[in-house]
Amino acid sequence: MQGREAYERLAWRDAYEQLSAADRQGQLEADDLDRMARAAYLIGAIDAATGTWERAHHAFLKRGEAAPAVRCAFWAGLTLVLHGEHARGGGWLARAQNILENTALDCAEEGYLRIPMALQALDRGDPEAARRSCVEITEIADRFDDADLRALGTLGQGQALVAQGRAAQGVAMLDEAMVAVTTGEVSPVTAGIVYCAVILACRGIFDLGRVQEWTAALSRWCATQQDLKPYRGQCLVHRSEIMQLRGEWADAMDEARQACEHLSDRPGDPVMGMALYQRAELFRLRGDFSRAESYYREAIDRGHPAQPGLALLRLAQGRLDDAAAAIRRTVEETEGAEERPRVLVGCVEIELAAGAVENAQAAVDELAKIAAGFDSPYLRAVVANGHGSVLLAAGEPEGACAVLRGAWVAWHEIDAPYETARVRLQMARACRRIGDHDTAEMELEAARRVFEQLGAVPALKEVRQLMGRAGRAPHPSRGGLTPREVEVLRLIATGASNREIADRLVISDKTVARHVSNMFTKLGVSSRAAATAYAYEHDLA
Repeated sequence: MQGREAYERLAWRDAYEQLSAADRQGQLEADDLDRMARAAYLIGAIDAATGTWERAHHAFLKRGEAAPAVRCAFWAGLTLVLHGEHARGGGWLARAQNILENTALDCAEEGYLRIPMALQALDRGDPEAARRSCVEITEIADRFDDADLRALGTLGQGQALVAQGRAAQGVAMLDEAMVAVTTGEVSPVTAGIVYCAVILACRGIFDLGRVQEWTAALSRWCATQQDLKPYRGQCLVHRSEIMQLRGEWADAMDEARQACEHLSDRPGDPVMGMALYQRAELFRLRGDFSRAESYYREAIDRGHPAQPGLALLRLAQGRLDDAAAAIRRTVEETEGAEERPRVLVGCVEIELAAGAVENAQAAVDELAKIAAGFDSPYLRAVVANGHGSVLLAAGEPEGACAVLRGAWVAWHEIDAPYETARVRLQMARACRRIGDHDTAEMELEAARRVFEQLGAVPALKEVRQLMGRAGRAPHPSRGGLTPREVEVLRLIATGASNREIADRLVISDKTVARHVSNMFTKLGVSSRAAATAYAYEHDLA
């Protein structure tokens, strides 16, 4: 059958359509219904997937095959629960459990039905109970040589160990789960679940090296499969986060936009909130505060927290009291091991701006304790940065210089240009305090070049204020933009490509390219990011 062949080729859209066509002719047996459900799931047709798994469940029961019927009920139930339909999903999981008990089956499906219980234990803050359940799940998988179940059990053990603060042991289990995925031992549905869960777990402990490595692997895996839907959006968000850290902001903006477009037809998907927050962060850093606020609010509507980003936006807008009130409330309310360090980083910056040095010191001390439990170069750089900034605010510029130099080295080794430039800004302040004006000016100039290249408008304003002038002295060739060149500049500042600008202005691509070249020459810039920065600084955006 063509549907089965397409399924084996990982052509999920073709498989679903061809199996659906055969189904309409009444040709599908239970096994093919299961294939059709999996294909539907992998193209994001969740309702079709759960409905078809329910049909496959009944078809297996009709054939007297209880074990595969239980497995179909499990996947239907778990999918419903993960998409917010807890009552209906719980009903299917309970049905599967009853069939197991009534038939006294000794099979791998017993392990699958322990997975929801392990997830519930993690959610209620009992990682040890979750870990024990996952050990039992893995033992059942080994007994029946079920690769999917073994990968899910190993994944759960890793997540539970990380939640217990045993990061090194947890990461080892996560890596083991990924071996089964990368060697093709598990089914595509399970592979996608493991990929995304491992990346989120590594992100939670700030293991950015593994996040980057596994995100690249997920991206390659997604590219091999036709119309794959459930995992591609999350992959794009993580790619955007990595690009942001690496200073590839234009590409990061594009990835985050694509993630939002990809997830727009999946209401209720929590990854959409993550994608919206990422877009907000990038707009905030580039000085487009109006759009940043809009995306933070949309993220809230999708159930994603807007802090610390929204508080940092208020700080950038000069609303210091609002920023301080928001971050203090958020610090009090945030307990999660993944969320709290991110909030504390924002807390340090805002409390220092508010002159609350003791509060900032408390946040840095807590970050240091968290970092001590993780092998995370990122967190070590964050702590050094915070410690140096607190010393500077406390009137110890000599000590601040030494600590900030260590932070600069740490950020540089991570290859994080924006954070490296932010440290140089602090080093310039410290050097001025001790009278080393030459070094201060060199640090400011180095930071200015990075911020201009990135299009980091708020940071550029900080640099130029420290340089003692509101903006750079105008270059002789920066004036004289024609009205059309101003239009092109404004569209570049929105992130539009030459093709999009041509469509908007109803001119040719070649004409756009000429306008861009002329504009770059007149402004004395060499990149779209720098042109965008100029547009925002001069109220042309």
